[in-house]
Amino acid sequence: MNWRIIILLLLIGLVLLFGISLYEPPSGNALSAHTRLEAPPQEASGFARAIEPWDWQFPRDHGAHPEFQTEWWYYTGNLATAAGRRFGFQFTIFRRALSPLAKSSESEFRANDIYLAHFTVSDIANADFYHDLRYARGGAGLAGATVEPFYRVWLEDWQILALDDNANKTHISAASADFAIDFHLYQMKRPALQGDKGLSPKSGEIGNASYYYSLSRLLTEGGITIGDQTYDVSGTSWMDHEFSTSALGANARGWDWFGLIFEDNSELMVGQIRQIDGGIEPVFGGLYIYGDGSTRYLDAADFSIAVTDTWRSPHSEAEYPAGWEIAVRGEDEFNIVISPLQADQELHSADIVYWEGAVAISGDKSGYGYAELTGYASSMQNRF
Repeated sequence: MNWRIIILLLLIGLVLLFGISLYEPPSGNALSAHTRLEAPPQEASGFARAIEPWDWQFPRDHGAHPEFQTEWWYYTGNLATAAGRRFGFQFTIFRRALSPLAKSSESEFRANDIYLAHFTVSDIANADFYHDLRYARGGAGLAGATVEPFYRVWLEDWQILALDDNANKTHISAASADFAIDFHLYQMKRPALQGDKGLSPKSGEIGNASYYYSLSRLLTEGGITIGDQTYDVSGTSWMDHEFSTSALGANARGWDWFGLIFEDNSELMVGQIRQIDGGIEPVFGGLYIYGDGSTRYLDAADFSIAVTDTWRSPHSEAEYPAGWEIAVRGEDEFNIVISPLQADQELHSADIVYWEGAVAISGDKSGYGYAELTGYASSMQNRF
C-alpha cells in the first residue's frame, strides 16, 4: 500500500539517526531498537519528491530508489491446503533513508538506510495470529534491495528473491520462532500503476504523494509452518511497491485500505484516509484491474465504503470496523461485502498499533483479500 507503517519507519529512523546509525559495531549482528514518540520530525529536504508521473521500467523499478526517503515492498496473500484449511500472510520490507547523501566510510557497517521487516501469518482454523518484526542497517550485507543480478530484497535471512531475469517468478522465505513461510510466486498480470500513471496523491499538497504500482495477482504455492507442522498451500497474493518523500496531511487520523482478488480474474484496490473531523481526504481513490491487466482509475466519488460491524481488541481496547459494504459506481459497477476471516488480526507489539488481516468477499463478486486499518488505537495526527 502507500503510507503503511511509514510512521514506524520515521520513528525508527529518528532513533537510529540520533545514535545507533553512527555506531559501527565489531560484529555482524543486526541492530534493533524500540522506537519512541518524543523525537522531532526528520528533515525531508534534499530528497526527491513524487510530483510528476514516473518513467516506469521493469524489472529496474522493482529495486530500490535511494533518492527517495521511504520505500516498501509489501506482499499479502490468502492460501489454503488441498483440504481447504485457510491461512493468510503479510510479508513487508521497508527502507528508510537517513540522509539524501550517503556519507563515505571505511566501515562496511556504516549505512545510510535502515530496514524494517514485518511478517505475519493468520491461522484461520485455530483463529491464531502470529506476527514478528526485525530491524537492520543497510550495511555489511545485513539488509538491502537490488536488481543486480536479480531482484532481491532482504533483511538477514528473510528475503524476496527473483528466480528469472524479468522477476516473473519470485521466492519468499521467512522464519520466526513459531512460524515460517516458504513460497514461490508467479506473476499473472503486468504491473498495475496506481493513481495517475503510478503517481498516487495522499493529500492536496504538491509532492505529498508516492510512486505506487501493484502486482495484483500472484499465483502462490509452497509451505506454511506453524510450530513443528508444515502445511502445503496454494492460492493468490498481492504485491505493492511504493517509494516517496511525503507524509499524510496534518488532519489525517488514519486510513482504511483494501487489496481484493476476485474469482472472475479481476482485482480491486480501494482506500480512504479518514480525517480528524470525520471527513474523508478527497484526493485518494482506487483502481479496478480487469482480467487482461488493463485498469480503470477510481476517484473518491466512484466508490463508497460502509462499515457494517465492529470488533474491540482485547490487546489495545481499540474498536475497529469488522465488516464492510463496498459499492463501485459507474462503468462495470458492482456491490460487494467484506468480512474478516478472523476477528483478531491486530499487530499490537509496536508503538503504532494497527489491524491488518485476511478477508473474504461476497456479493456481486467473490474471492479473498486483505484489509489494513490504522488510526483506531490512536490518532495518526502529528505523528510524522
